[in-house]
Amino acid sequence: MAASTTSDPALVSPAVQDYPRPSYAWYVVGVLTLLYVFSFIDRYILALLVEPMKRDLAINDTQMSLLMGFSFAVFYCLFGLPLGRLADSRRRTVIIAAGCFVWSLMTAACGLARNYWHLLLLRMGVGIGEATLSPAAYSLITDYFPKERLATALSVYTTAIHIGTGFAFIFGGAVVAFVGSESSMTLPIVGSLRPWQTVFFIVGVPGLALVLLMRTVREPARRALNRARTSVASSAAASIPLGEVWCYFAANKGTLLCHCLGFTLSSLTSYTTWGPTLFIRNYGWSAAEAGIVSGLLMSTVGVLGILAGGHFADHLARRGYADANMRLGLIATLAWFPTGILFPLMPTGLSAVALLIPTYFMVSAPWGAAAAALQQVVPDRMRGQAAAVYLLAVNLIGLGVGPTAVALLTDFVFEDDSALNLSLLIVGTVSHIAAALLLWKGLRFFRESLERLRLWNLANQ
Repeated sequence: MAASTTSDPALVSPAVQDYPRPSYAWYVVGVLTLLYVFSFIDRYILALLVEPMKRDLAINDTQMSLLMGFSFAVFYCLFGLPLGRLADSRRRTVIIAAGCFVWSLMTAACGLARNYWHLLLLRMGVGIGEATLSPAAYSLITDYFPKERLATALSVYTTAIHIGTGFAFIFGGAVVAFVGSESSMTLPIVGSLRPWQTVFFIVGVPGLALVLLMRTVREPARRALNRARTSVASSAAASIPLGEVWCYFAANKGTLLCHCLGFTLSSLTSYTTWGPTLFIRNYGWSAAEAGIVSGLLMSTVGVLGILAGGHFADHLARRGYADANMRLGLIATLAWFPTGILFPLMPTGLSAVALLIPTYFMVSAPWGAAAAALQQVVPDRMRGQAAAVYLLAVNLIGLGVGPTAVALLTDFVFEDDSALNLSLLIVGTVSHIAAALLLWKGLRFFRESLERLRLWNLANQ
């Protein structure tokens, strides 16, 4: 590998550097995946604490859903766009490390909250911190791997979604079973806490140590850079003007709309976070049983689905399908219907679990391909911003609207907590029908965007 002649590796022309060694590239994916796992543990630990938190804070399902989703998602989205732009011009490794510190600190601080509004504000802080991670991580991974291995690499990174959610469910269930729902605990300095408050300390504090791990990740050369841009002295000057980004996105609005909304709606049911509560309310399971089973499903079947989806998308790409990643999303969305519709209607918890296995597999399969598809159709200096737009849709609709839509149906349409299964059925069916239509329509737009990017790169050489 040739030596760099500039102090910032983000500005080194790809003509100067080859891709990093595969072993180190996969190490970077491992570090980023670990951070992503912790971010999802911090994000989803509330799903196993619904009942004790509702009791202690005197709130209903709708208010709880705002803690689990909307308060986090709104600030994640508001800060995601400027942070995504920052990732296109500044050191992505530094941005990620700073964000990890913020979200871990805010999660631990949730253990000090004494009322609903304190928690709501702190969850907003968690959202701001986590908004730094994926736009920068997508961009980093894209610069570490050639395009024929990109979907697989990004699929490994996105396995953290299911690993982190699964660990949150398993850990949350185990903690609830260990400490009991009525007892309190005393921590040094902090004092007496309810068990659900203690959980926030346990999951938040270890994340602070991960900041040091990011120091082992090197900033890679940005690929496909315009040579004129790489000669500048500072990374800030290398950023593409916002007006040019807006014009490029507007020219590709069909692709971006179909991609962002299609993949978001196809994953909506996995973001609702009501799965463990379904087993508790409708099948009489304990919190520990619901958490362990839900967590195992997410961290095994969900992970296998993401890896299989990325591998199959790369296989389609090698077979000559230019729209392989979008096509994989459509296939998986259609395959969800038979079991996705039936599992909430099962008479027993075990029969519901049996149908959840293929359901989780299909709902998770497109996630790595979705990230890879987006990175394919935008110039390198717009990748972080494009990822932020996608994550805005995923989190505002998936994490913000998803849990609240289910809660609103349960609270105000059915007016019965035991009707949670019907709420899940309605939200899942409607979202997947819309997703299939959008992804099907997006195949043509996606191929057009690939050609548009080719011409853009030629014009900017």
